[in-house]
Order: sequence, then structure tokens, then C-alpha cells
Amino acid sequence: MTKHTKPNPDDRSDNVEKLQSMVQNTIENIEEAQDSMAFANSEERERIEAKNLRREESINAMRNEIKDEAQARENNYRYDQ
Repeated sequence: MTKHTKPNPDDRSDNVEKLQSMVQNTIENIEEAQDSMAFANSEERERIEAKNLRREESINAMRNEIKDEAQARENNYRYDQ
């Protein structure tokens, strides 16, 4: 017997706050990684630098999404505008 369940409603009301928290955590990870480079060999430093570049790209994407979510919130999540 299969149980049919309803999908959860799309609740975007706290997306901006969640994204801001994710940006802050990622910034902290970058700072911790930079601190660890003092004890890393050249190969590890290269990996850390590459990872931090990807983190920066993620931060930029999250900031763009924050802008989109804030705009959607201002429009009461209406798509007809």
C-alpha cells in the first residue's frame, strides 16, 4: 500500500535571511581557510585558494539570489509583474 502525501507548500518568507546566513558562513569559511594557509604546503595552499575562489563565486550567486528574493518579497511573491 502506497501512502500519498501532499507536497509542502512553497514558503519563501525566510529565504533572504537563510541566504544571508549562508553568505556569512561562507565568508567565515574563507577566513578560516586563509588562516590555515600559514601552515599549509604549496600544494595545499593551491587547493585552498581554488576552493576560496569557488566560495567567492557562490557568495556572488547568493547575493544575486538575495536581491531576487527581496524583490519578490516586496512584490508579495507575485509573478505577474
